[in-house]
Amino acid sequence: MNSLVSPSYRPLYDQIKILITQSLIAGEWKPGDAIPSEMDLASRYKVSQGTVRKAIDELAAENILIRRQGKGTYVASHTTERASTRFLRINRDDGQIEYPASHFISVTREKAPEISANLLELRVGAGIYCIKRLLMYQNTPQIYDELHIPATYFKGLDENMVKSYSGSLYSFFETRFGIAMIRAEEHIKAVSATLEVAKLLNVPEGYPLLQVDRVAFTYGDRPVEWRRGLCHTDQFSYVTEMS
Repeated sequence: MNSLVSPSYRPLYDQIKILITQSLIAGEWKPGDAIPSEMDLASRYKVSQGTVRKAIDELAAENILIRRQGKGTYVASHTTERASTRFLRINRDDGQIEYPASHFISVTREKAPEISANLLELRVGAGIYCIKRLLMYQNTPQIYDELHIPATYFKGLDENMVKSYSGSLYSFFETRFGIAMIRAEEHIKAVSATLEVAKLLNVPEGYPLLQVDRVAFTYGDRPVEWRRGLCHTDQFSYVTEMS
């Protein structure tokens, strides 16, 4: 084992987990791909199948890999409708499942302000893309989103490219740029609608909104997206699960 990536104090299965993750970072297996069998990985890394199985179990628990009964283990992807909304927590109060449609307002290249620079581990003023959109439920604007992503990871992105893609943004990032969103951290608080946002959401200025700030991470725990969602929660709620 390479002592730089798998120091001796780590359990053996954790060392294998790191090596599998490094292969994902390198693009050896892309989102949606099947990874080698446990037997093949055990031979590759010269460990037992049980050790490989425990490493895969941990990656599956983190939604990085997905086990499919009788088919094998696959790299998690945001390309399916259900997976693409895994991080979306705003649901209808009546329990009806509805996937929002995106209405893009603008896609511009800008300089990173302090708030997103700090969270994305960039210098203030570094190049970012800023995406502004509305999430629509039954043709009604419910969420105003502003996203900042580092320009270095999304070279060549433009407004036409974003608007012409039919899937979710996370699916777009994954399929066009190879950036898979693995996990996210969110901070939530109540705010009042500014005049600009009130007009976009068709509510009075000062109307109470739910502000959801999210940082999304890819492999290696690299932050690659900061977004602020301003949510009109009339007949909608923020829903999460705890276990």
